[in-house]
Amino acid sequence: MTTIAEMSETVNGIARNINAVMRGKEEVVSLTLTCLLAEGHLLIEDVPGLGKTSLARALARSIGGSWNRIQFTPDLLPGDITGVSIFRQGADVFEFRPGPVFCNIVLADEINRASPRTQSALLEVMAEHTVTVDGTSHRVPRPFMVIATQNPVEQDGTYPLPEAQLDRFLMRLSIGYPDRQAEADILRDEHAGRSFDDVQPVISADQLQQLIQLTARTHVADSLLDYMVSLTTATREHPAVLLGCSPRASVALLRAARARAVVVGREHVLPSDVQYVAPHVLPHRLLMSTRELTRGTTPADVIASVLQSVPVPPGTAQP
Repeated sequence: MTTIAEMSETVNGIARNINAVMRGKEEVVSLTLTCLLAEGHLLIEDVPGLGKTSLARALARSIGGSWNRIQFTPDLLPGDITGVSIFRQGADVFEFRPGPVFCNIVLADEINRASPRTQSALLEVMAEHTVTVDGTSHRVPRPFMVIATQNPVEQDGTYPLPEAQLDRFLMRLSIGYPDRQAEADILRDEHAGRSFDDVQPVISADQLQQLIQLTARTHVADSLLDYMVSLTTATREHPAVLLGCSPRASVALLRAARARAVVVGREHVLPSDVQYVAPHVLPHRLLMSTRELTRGTTPADVIASVLQSVPVPPGTAQP
């Protein structure tokens, strides 16, 4: 894949595969692929039964990659995620047994049900794609993506994700209920006996890694880099915010905007790409003041106001 047209067609093929399973959720699928091409991780906050597992499975099959589902529970230990060293008596050595995190797509189901110690076991691998056990580092396969879920309704027995861990997720999404037609299509698929075995790979995991590397070379004008910094800086100065977006948020915005341009078939980033991904990349990185929260102001409201108030740099054409 050397041209933007070829890259876009490959991405569209993956999207068609997943949309055949995730009925009526084209935007969610598009944002998931944007997150994937940006080599980021995705946090989905929604009620059970809306297709979070289906999304992860269809994505893994579409890229010819491996996937594992980790059910987070209060008694889950860090070693249950990363793996452990086992002593082999015959050879008189310790042997590393990889945990379920060693795959391309990891579904961390109900991540907020595990203890903070277990949650933190994901921090290193999400940031550096390595797992350190007993002082030895082990690299996970590439590409690598964590899709974590949490139920916003049930709070009993949960441990809210700390800001440091939320910041590791490139995007935070909500799937939402399908419309009537999409739900009817889901029933028809179930009645016809369609399964994930029908989902065929569009590309291999190695080819996807090449696509990710090409995405990182998407052209971004200097004025747009300044625009992204202006957006994150505005969150730090907003009166409703105690703690604004960090430089890591600026980097995340850049990566997501480049990936968005590729998804829509462009080899350069426009302001509209930045504006499209910002509501999914920035809100979960804000710490709101208690006063504004009691007034009903949300992080999404802050990002919406920032996007309205920060001027688009001149000379950057809209599509």
